[in-house]
Amino acid sequence: MTDYVIDVHDLSKSFGARRVVTDLTLQVEHGEVCGFLGANGSGKTTTIRMLCGLLKPDAGTGTCLGLDIVRDAPAIRRQIGYMTQRFSYYGDLTVTENLELVAGIYEMPDVRSAVHNIIGRMQLEDYADDLAAHLSGGWQQRLALAACMLHEPKLLLLDEPTAGVDAKARREFWDRIHDLAVEGLTVLVSTHYMDEAERCDRIVYLASGRIVVEGDALEVARRSGLITYDGIGEHIDEMAHRMRGLPGVETAAVFRRSLHVAGTDRDKLERAIAQFTQLTWREVEPRLEDVFIHELATEEEAR
Repeated sequence: MTDYVIDVHDLSKSFGARRVVTDLTLQVEHGEVCGFLGANGSGKTTTIRMLCGLLKPDAGTGTCLGLDIVRDAPAIRRQIGYMTQRFSYYGDLTVTENLELVAGIYEMPDVRSAVHNIIGRMQLEDYADDLAAHLSGGWQQRLALAACMLHEPKLLLLDEPTAGVDAKARREFWDRIHDLAVEGLTVLVSTHYMDEAERCDRIVYLASGRIVVEGDALEVARRSGLITYDGIGEHIDEMAHRMRGLPGVETAAVFRRSLHVAGTDRDKLERAIAQFTQLTWREVEPRLEDVFIHELATEEEAR
């Protein structure tokens, strides 16, 4: 029995001539909230689907919940909760009817009790008789999470679960995820939001189907090799426009009255900012967003 909830090695997957995942090795510990980052097409969804047995890898081995991801795929699916990118429940059924349908699929012995309990746990009481199509994006998301949690899974696989919902709903969703992690649930979640990635215990960054960076958010930012400065002053928009494209400047972004610049060549970057004496400069820690943009640019250059 593996010590990891997810323990896979050298997974590869192609669709025709297109290689989507290449030699991917990943371990996720019990109770960990692991963030999956990467550009569209980087292999995140394909990896998640291999972990839960919806796709068979072309090569590689591994376990999920101690079960073989190929041989024991049906058993794995009974013990996980998988939340897809898009809301995938029936809009013409009520919240209660959707959950009763899911409970039936899992052959739960007491459907009515299970649905009643999860509606209370997810605070869906006021919407129990509403059609799913009439819910806001945030409440549809909560219904989807309730359906994932209905059968008391040991692992949640969440594929960009907060896409298209407002900031308040995202915050409430993540508060709930961390509450579940405290209870011992393990979570693997893909996201494009840097504030969400920073709430993960560990992040894994994919590029072209390979893991290129992993660690906690602060560690990843510090290991990136990026040098970052903030400049404060007037006419920030104009300064940002003039700085973009200068040698050593990979990015120049405006945040209120601050100009945030990043690059990997310290000498060139410092020569660039030295031309802008109107601004007061200070070196700062790289942000996770800086790393994300840097990795995207590196990936595009490699193509």
